[in-house]
Parts: sequence; structure tokens; C-alpha cells
Amino acid sequence: MSNKTNISVYILCGGLSSRMQEEKGLVLYKNKPFVAHIIDAVIPISESIVLVTKNDAYKQFGYPLVADIYENKGPVGGIYSALNHSENEFNLILSCDIPNIKTAVLNTYLLQNFQSHSISYLKDDESDYPLIGMYSKKLTSLFKAAILENKLKLLDLIKTTDYNTIQIKPEAKSAVKNINTKEELTALSQLK
Repeated sequence: MSNKTNISVYILCGGLSSRMQEEKGLVLYKNKPFVAHIIDAVIPISESIVLVTKNDAYKQFGYPLVADIYENKGPVGGIYSALNHSENEFNLILSCDIPNIKTAVLNTYLLQNFQSHSISYLKDDESDYPLIGMYSKKLTSLFKAAILENKLKLLDLIKTTDYNTIQIKPEAKSAVKNINTKEELTALSQLK
């Protein structure tokens, strides 16, 4: 029996991280690349998993790759490429730097709370996590217009939509923490 949804999952693999000094999605954590941890978390959710990247090194994971249509446009460009590619109304968009993300966190917070909004994403008392969110395909033209106008601040763009933030509990915070530096990776590796 399958509980998989008709949601597409897009993992924004970005590119070379200036702070990590390497391709962030391929950084190893617990002997596996970051992106492999994220794939493991979303396999129970969807059969449609796509990696947004042009880097052929990601072919090793066995999922389709989609290159940015407009290069060097950050997350707005990656989300646009995902929405443009998707055949599903709702799309789970994830960054590649959240190796502790868990299926249960995605199910509990996002998959049960998104359907009445164009965008729903996670937040806690300190931070917003727009790259752990559900995005409607209906926003494709809005994202394209933002790129063409060079309005690339994701949260500013989100605030022009019918969006919803979903507050996570403190115990879920470690699952959504994004890792941007080698120091953060070292600290994460020292946790249980």
C-alpha cells in the first residue's frame, strides 16, 4: 500500500558554495552526500523527485536533473525552473543543505497544512525556511516576471502571494537547520 502523494519534489542543488568551498549538495554528512539524506526523507512522500542542477555529478542518485532556465538567479530562479518543469499543481521545494530533514517533519507540518495557499513554508521563532515549502504551479508566471525584473529576494516575492507560514515546534528545529559552513557541519556531526 502506497501513501505517496501526487506532489512533485524538487531539490534545489544550487552550485558551488563560497562558504563550504565545494558543491553543497555533495558535501558528506554521516558518510552520505547532503542530497542523499534529503532524497531518503522524500522517497516515502513522492515518486516524482527531481534535482534542480546542471551538474552531472548528481546523476549518481538516479533522479532526473533540471537545469536552471535562467542561471545565477538564486532560489527564485531554481523555484521557477522547478515550477516550469512540474506537471503537478503542488510542489515540495527543498534546498540541498538540510541533511537532517525527516519525512515525519514534512508530513506533520507541510503535507497536512498546505492546500489552501499558493505557498506554505516552515518557520520557527527565529527564522523563516522558505526553501522547505509547498509551491503552487500557478505561481510559475509570477516567478518568471520576478526574474525578468531582477527582483530576486525570495521572501519579498513570497509576500506578494497568498502565502502561509507554518510554525514548527522546538523539537523539529534540528531537522530544518540548513548547513552553510564547515563549522556548522562540524557542530552538526558532533550531535547525536
